[in-house]
Amino acid sequence: MASDGLTPELLLQAYAAGVFPMADARDDPDIFWVDPRSRGIFPLTGFHVSRSLKRRILDGTFKVTLDRAFADVVRLCSARPETWISHRIEALYIRLFAMGRAHSIEVWNGGRLVGGVYGVAIGGAFFGESMFSRETDASKVGLCYLVDRLRNAGFTLFDTQFITPHLASLGAVEISRDDYHRRLSEALKIRADFDAPGPLPAPQALMQRMTHTS
Repeated sequence: MASDGLTPELLLQAYAAGVFPMADARDDPDIFWVDPRSRGIFPLTGFHVSRSLKRRILDGTFKVTLDRAFADVVRLCSARPETWISHRIEALYIRLFAMGRAHSIEVWNGGRLVGGVYGVAIGGAFFGESMFSRETDASKVGLCYLVDRLRNAGFTLFDTQFITPHLASLGAVEISRDDYHRRLSEALKIRADFDAPGPLPAPQALMQRMTHTS
């Protein structure tokens, strides 16, 4: 798929076809498309909440919000020496957010944004794009809230694109390209609603739900 004249609508079509965009650098005007031979996913009933993560969620250190600071999350995800999130890609995600097709979870400490994760929703598939953490466990807390949201909103596929040791420690697994496309095809038939569960749960309610379904 050519990146010239790329619109949010075409970007959604790309996700539905199983490919996602990347750039070589923040200022790179060009976009290339990726369909990995092996794909990372989070089984939505397999998120691992360690005892230390449970304590961190329950101790009140972090406040977690939903779709409160999407543009800031994307910007902070790109604020690293090497990034695939170019200015052009960032602008496309912000437009998808305005269309209600992209979402973020924000993690705060004392009014400072210290972690977050964002992605794109189509049907019953959520395409996790990137996350950042400026304090220990901040991104893990955000992912925990995101998995709970996806479960309760009717999603069946949480795509993480690639697998990393960090994601694997939380329960992410790697599957083949063919398996991924099969799961994606089934997920796209589902009419999940990211906003349906309403406000984010209190930490105690979150831990009860995650403990009963993990």
